[in-house]
Amino acid sequence: MWLTVVSVPLLPAIIMVSICYRVKVAMLCHRALAWALKLVRGRVCVRSTHAFVFSKCTHGKVDSVLETFDLYADTHPCLSISPQIGEALDEVVRRVHPSLVLELGMHCGYSSVRLLRLLPPAGSLITVELDPLTAELGEEIILVAGFKHSQFRVLTSTSAEAIPTLPTFLEPDQGTSKGFNLVLMDHDPQKYLPDLLALEKWDLLSPSGCFVVLIYSNQRAKDLREILDHIRARPDCYCIKSELQFMTEIFYQKESTRVDGKI
Repeated sequence: MWLTVVSVPLLPAIIMVSICYRVKVAMLCHRALAWALKLVRGRVCVRSTHAFVFSKCTHGKVDSVLETFDLYADTHPCLSISPQIGEALDEVVRRVHPSLVLELGMHCGYSSVRLLRLLPPAGSLITVELDPLTAELGEEIILVAGFKHSQFRVLTSTSAEAIPTLPTFLEPDQGTSKGFNLVLMDHDPQKYLPDLLALEKWDLLSPSGCFVVLIYSNQRAKDLREILDHIRARPDCYCIKSELQFMTEIFYQKESTRVDGKI
């Protein structure tokens, strides 16, 4: 009887708490389901892309691998990077002449192959991929294109886990060229800003000038707002070089290396 007397006044509060948590649980379930569906669709796309390229390209010929990717993209819109984006990426790479490149998100190895073919003989690529299947199949395509393990490394982990380990992959004698000359972000847009901040924290961006390239062909503008606001709020370090429908090109330079207050 006393329990009823005590609980009745608390009933509205109990109902409110119950509703609040039910809404939060429902939201979490919805997000988990959306993530799972995205992963399943992504894996289907990765398997399909890999099977097509692997079976139809000329092994050991990088141009054949890329042409086969482009052929697949003509009829399969699930490919996350298109020939148009690839050509824009090529233009940046030719202009920057990077020797050390970081790629976050590799989708079948398409952009990895495009990057590797334009690097100097001593250049190297580190690519980070969360999904083990995507990492495995992407690495196989890189090898099919004719590249060797000495030219690249695939890290299968989250970007948050991988970034703190990256200093161990940098050569100790790089001197003023320490850090990545080019960073390609083609993963979860919500990770763009945290990962950029982590790269800054670990001093992984080349102080002599680093182009951070963001690929977001199918992303909503609001998903990119945080990182672009961060970039625009720091004109001392960052400068947006170009903004296309599918790519934003950003130049990074430490304040100590700037000349006459210009980037």
